[in-house]
Amino acid sequence: MNFITQHRNLLILHFTVLIWGFTGVLGSLISTPALQLVWYRVLIAALTLVGYHLATRKSMVVPTADLLKFMAVGLLVGLHWVLFFQAIKVSTVSVTLVTLSSLTLFTAILEPLFYKRKLYTGDIIVGLIIILGIYLIFKFEFQYWLGIVLGLGAAACASIFSILNGKMVQKTSPSIITQYEMIGAFIGVTIVLLFTGKFDSHMILSSTDLVYLFLLGSVCTALAYVLGVAVMKELSAFTVALVTNMEPVYGIILAFFFIGSTEKMSMGFYAGAVLVLAAVFVYPTLKTKMQQRLQRAAH
Repeated sequence: MNFITQHRNLLILHFTVLIWGFTGVLGSLISTPALQLVWYRVLIAALTLVGYHLATRKSMVVPTADLLKFMAVGLLVGLHWVLFFQAIKVSTVSVTLVTLSSLTLFTAILEPLFYKRKLYTGDIIVGLIIILGIYLIFKFEFQYWLGIVLGLGAAACASIFSILNGKMVQKTSPSIITQYEMIGAFIGVTIVLLFTGKFDSHMILSSTDLVYLFLLGSVCTALAYVLGVAVMKELSAFTVALVTNMEPVYGIILAFFFIGSTEKMSMGFYAGAVLVLAAVFVYPTLKTKMQQRLQRAAH
């Protein structure tokens, strides 16, 4: 890959992560409750991906066993988004995005369990720093305790489905997996709405919410995903991890410009946020170095 191609892919990846960061802003701007919001999001995303696969004439046929797996993981994706958007509704975009960065902590703990390997010492250190950062946020922004708890739940769900996707993507196209995950999430959220009687007046959208939801489902979900997968095939895993960690940073900056005063936090919050984000940025570097050292020792 030449210099120009590499930089073009980096710009596309940054743009993709910027779009992901905008997801939280849209979640705050949309007046529809979290459950109904996710229902519309996964419906639009699923339809967009089906349209994309039809337009590109890509086969959507998968074995029944795989289909059931993808849709089951989709239930977890749906739960992640419900928790994520509910966290924004009861706190702020900034609190939710920083708390969601604990995804790194959950992955450091859960990935070794899934793959049956030992915890890295570096994972434990980074995890402790993240815990300290979240403790500071919890202490100084206690009025948002429910948002912090929901954000942590969303991070745990994201960690699990990311690990599962990492296994499934070895055999099936990522866009096909995502399509069926969106369908699974749609079915799951629909069942919850039916059993809780939430197919009510909240399902009726204002023209503003309709525009925001279309952006959320098509641009921030389907398009961003397709762009992300395309460049992730060209860039190293280390580069992707590093740039992806910019999501909360981009999200907080966008929230400040689009939402304004509600996103102003205490100094304690920013101290905790710096700790969490610093740990998240250091994590891929630390882990790569440790793995290289282990590989050299093995030889």
